[in-house]
Amino acid sequence: MHESILIVEDNVSEAEIYQDFLQQKGFHVEVAHDGAEGISRLNENFYDVVITDLSMPKVSGLKVLEHIVENTPETICIILTGFGSIKSAVEAIKLGAYDYLTKPIALEELLLTIEKALETRQLRRENEYLRRKLWQEWGYGEIIGKSKAMRRVFALIEKVADTESTVLILGESGTGKELVARAIHAASDRREGPFIPVNCGAIPEELLESELFGHEKGAFTGAIKTRIGRFELAHGGTIFLDEIAEMSPKLQVKLLRVLQERTFERIGGTKPIKVDIRVIAATNKDLEKEVKEGRFREDLYYRLNVIPIKLPPLRERLEDIPLLVEHFLARFSNRKKEPVQGISKEALECLMKHDWPGNVRELENVIERMVILSNGSQLTLEDVPEYILEKTGTVKTTAYVQEFDIPDEGVHLPTLVAEFEKNLILKALEKTGWVKNRAAKLLRINRTTLIEKMKKQKIMAPKSL
Repeated sequence: MHESILIVEDNVSEAEIYQDFLQQKGFHVEVAHDGAEGISRLNENFYDVVITDLSMPKVSGLKVLEHIVENTPETICIILTGFGSIKSAVEAIKLGAYDYLTKPIALEELLLTIEKALETRQLRRENEYLRRKLWQEWGYGEIIGKSKAMRRVFALIEKVADTESTVLILGESGTGKELVARAIHAASDRREGPFIPVNCGAIPEELLESELFGHEKGAFTGAIKTRIGRFELAHGGTIFLDEIAEMSPKLQVKLLRVLQERTFERIGGTKPIKVDIRVIAATNKDLEKEVKEGRFREDLYYRLNVIPIKLPPLRERLEDIPLLVEHFLARFSNRKKEPVQGISKEALECLMKHDWPGNVRELENVIERMVILSNGSQLTLEDVPEYILEKTGTVKTTAYVQEFDIPDEGVHLPTLVAEFEKNLILKALEKTGWVKNRAAKLLRINRTTLIEKMKKQKIMAPKSL
């Protein structure tokens, strides 16, 4: 054990007792006899653990804690306090201390607290490592994917996160544009600041201006008090303007000024308000086309389109579907008393054949529905929504097999298989009005193959057709 400990204690005899005991346990231990000396040592060396008395003259233990939180947050701080100062110790916990111990200190309790703190820090480090590894292999934050298209998106997020440039996220509805915006914010220097999302298409035009810029008391009928807008709320952080193409020409002009000058006025106000924000915008529309047709300002488009990030639709990254299914399955199965453990190969293959017009959002909703309605420990074709089965031409076979019971005398498999095939062909023909091309498509076989099987099975179209 090589962890280093700094004891900050103005009671010399107590400090020596702690030092001797912890050194015997294999720690490297140093002592500072007041808060000022403790901060001085912290400026010179890194310590894994700092054990500091709360009440000390001149420089208190809280000052030592504040220095640690600001400069070496990896350092664990344990507070020592008298019984009468427990309230202050609890405040220290809120500021970032790991724990507090009340004097007189039981040495074994002190050792146990240190060991638990070091174990907690190690677990945190391992989780952070695994999280970063997961991001590198399968995704970035809440965005899941390992396809080439998504890896390009992750690389762009990494590159743009620490810049102040405006980002324009493009993609169909349901592709995860807000998740990308949140990932950029979380990876940036603004991560401690607010992330303020605004859906420009969901707020009526007459309310959106007030929502974005705020208003002064009496600015219009019903403005009974001053209201702070989203741009002010985003100060020091990021504002995410979703469905930016839905913004009216009037608001586009005001937004352009904010992007250029970082200032604006509330509705009914005359005082310029300066904000420190990063703007991330998103749309599912073709903004170049909107500009050409006069619905979107060209100068605003170029201001927003500094760094474009194009999100691929789910149908163009099918290899990500198993990962996404597993992710959503884990999320929703925890809500059931008997969690769903997985998904059958047939059900997964069916999901991968679907074109997913609603993209990841549609897949998420489908998996939630399948988990809620499932009666087993595994999702099967029986759980797949009918509209997906129909669109992908998938036939449920599991029900036939599950309902069939093998008698004691056994069965003749070739005969049963032939009967099953005949029944499927008849069902496909009946469903398509005996149009062979369509029936073959449903059965996923060639038309000539279907005709051969019909001859072999002696299947004839009804005379009424």
